[in-house]
Amino acid sequence: MIDLDQHRVKPGDRPNLSEIPARQDAGLDSKADGEALLASNVERIDELQGRLWAEGRRSILLVLQGMDTSGKDGTIRKVFTGVNPAAFEIHQFGVPGPHEIAQDYLWRAHARVPRRGRIGIFNRSHYEDVLVARVAKLVEKSVWKRRYDHINDFERMLHDEGTSVVKCFLHISREEQFERLNARIDDPRKNWKLSPSDFTARADWPEYREAYEDMLARCSTKQAPWYVVPADRKWVRNVIVSQLILDTLEKIDPKYPKGVEDLEALRTFARDHRDANG
Repeated sequence: MIDLDQHRVKPGDRPNLSEIPARQDAGLDSKADGEALLASNVERIDELQGRLWAEGRRSILLVLQGMDTSGKDGTIRKVFTGVNPAAFEIHQFGVPGPHEIAQDYLWRAHARVPRRGRIGIFNRSHYEDVLVARVAKLVEKSVWKRRYDHINDFERMLHDEGTSVVKCFLHISREEQFERLNARIDDPRKNWKLSPSDFTARADWPEYREAYEDMLARCSTKQAPWYVVPADRKWVRNVIVSQLILDTLEKIDPKYPKGVEDLEALRTFARDHRDANG
């Protein structure tokens, strides 16, 4: 069984990412064991998600953040393949468009929060405004520093209104990132993802690490904790995220709504309706 608590950032703690191994086995004996656990988790997620959908009272928001190539897309594919696609929503946050720039910076995130009964997935998120905005100096320090409190208040409101917020920082090593970027050069299916800026951006690795550490320290709260998920091994990453979603669903423990009280009367009605129509 995976010990999720060892990956959770406790409120007030500041993790040193350079000291946290990005390559771990999560207590599993082998990749085969991990894949078997993932398959079991996905099956259970699908079952509980059906109840969440039917109940229609609460929702889950999964936030995925991480450096380029940390595996946000791959995590989504592996953890949610086999889950009813009509019951979850995926949103990718890139450079804001003109309409989004005309709003406050949290507007586009709030507009995409999952509806009740659904699982929402943010591929990148509102945290870009304390990461990219900070490292690229798109706003002044006084601006991005006050955003941590805004974000905590926003997530507290979501929690209070019935949305469980699950936040995963996909922790990849600098060496593994370089290998994955190089692999994209040799894979025609992934050439389109590459640009010279992917490699030059690696020069900002120390600045991004510091920004992520501040994010984890300032915004891991009781109602919406951050989890540092080792991402050098894709199968470990996928199992941990699946376990987090499964545990969240089990804590919610959604129930199917009550159906028609008089089932015998309904059976009689259905039989009579069938006979009347030949």
